[in-house]
Amino acid sequence: MDVADVMASLKRKGYAVSYFENAQEAAVYLDDAVHNKTVGFGDSATLTSMGLFEKLCSHNEVFDPQHRPSGLDFIATAKQCLTTEVYLTSVNSLAETGEIVNIDGTGNRVAGALFGHEKVFFVTGTNKLVPTLEDAIWRARNIAAPKNAMRLGLRTPCAQKGDRCYDCSSPDRICNGLLIHFQKMNDIAMEVVLIDENLGF
Repeated sequence: MDVADVMASLKRKGYAVSYFENAQEAAVYLDDAVHNKTVGFGDSATLTSMGLFEKLCSHNEVFDPQHRPSGLDFIATAKQCLTTEVYLTSVNSLAETGEIVNIDGTGNRVAGALFGHEKVFFVTGTNKLVPTLEDAIWRARNIAAPKNAMRLGLRTPCAQKGDRCYDCSSPDRICNGLLIHFQKMNDIAMEVVLIDENLGF
């Protein structure tokens, strides 16, 4: 996979794009880019592994479902994330042709990436890159969703083996909604931060 081709595709679709060789460099960049803002996080293993919550909290008001204030549950915190000036999330897959795919059980991550913020950052490792949109959808369902279900300890067939989507009807089903960004949304700044490391799922 040629990262330069991916970046060119994303730019043609209206995104700003930045590239870093490692997560540490990307974290420094994002820490410098976001100042005195309200910031919302998608429920992201990538962002957590980068220590971004701790970094950004020193000079922003940050809401993250993985770092909930005392007395607030997941849903209440996720709702706060939807009304912030800046939103950071990762992706489940990114096609070389420039499409971004995310799959969600509750809907907070996909909702936050669509509307209402001044800027959205999509932060992703190059392990999420695939050749086509069809490959991106397949990866979201059969790689990202099972691994996230395992991480969350959910009672789904995919979480038991972590191998593929079983299109289940479990109450814990994690893949209820699939979002495809064909191009950048109108009237909102969006940047893809590509990192040449394996990050998240």
